[in-house]
Amino acid sequence: MIEARGIHKKYGDLEVLKGVELSVAKGEVVSIVGASGAGKTTLLQILGTLERPDAGTVLINGREATSLGSKALSTFRNRHIGFVFQFHHLLPEFTALENVMMPGLIAGRSRTDCAERGRELLHRLNIAARSAHKPSQLSGGEQQRVAVARALFNAPDVVLADEPSGNLDSRHARELHALFFELRQELGQTFVIVTHNEELAHMADRMLTITDGRI
Repeated sequence: MIEARGIHKKYGDLEVLKGVELSVAKGEVVSIVGASGAGKTTLLQILGTLERPDAGTVLINGREATSLGSKALSTFRNRHIGFVFQFHHLLPEFTALENVMMPGLIAGRSRTDCAERGRELLHRLNIAARSAHKPSQLSGGEQQRVAVARALFNAPDVVLADEPSGNLDSRHARELHALFFELRQELGQTFVIVTHNEELAHMADRMLTITDGRI
């Protein structure tokens, strides 16, 4: 599903990633851990095509994402990669349903189709009753469920999550962790998760540690 080969990344004189090699199979849940500043988020951003490596290649479902131009890369990202962040990045002026619909609208799907798909996902994530509420009216756990629904909207090949439970209390964090594994079980969804949460890290199929820019 994901192949990262010889990934290098520098910021000025600081070499953050030093030839990272990584392989993730379809339907696998992989956690990435390491000390602060070890390069976890940088690697996740490169896997998600938000950053380009200085050297190396990233293949997602057999497609070499690192070779795509900016426009093609944006389209590829929208269709094949879902993102969940510590801070949900929901648009405050839109309802939960409208936030979930955004990836489909960006992809050019009709509003009717997007609304149907959005309601289906909110129902699946047990938050359908809050579909008309704006983010400020939702709890932290509800906001993250909306963010997960948005990430799943285009049935991406992989969902990349950067400290997804870092802003949640322990109960909501456990609920979010359980949700990831339910989605893997039911949908065969692939997850790569950067986390400091030991419970989530150890629940994963594999836990990878970044040390000195390498895994």
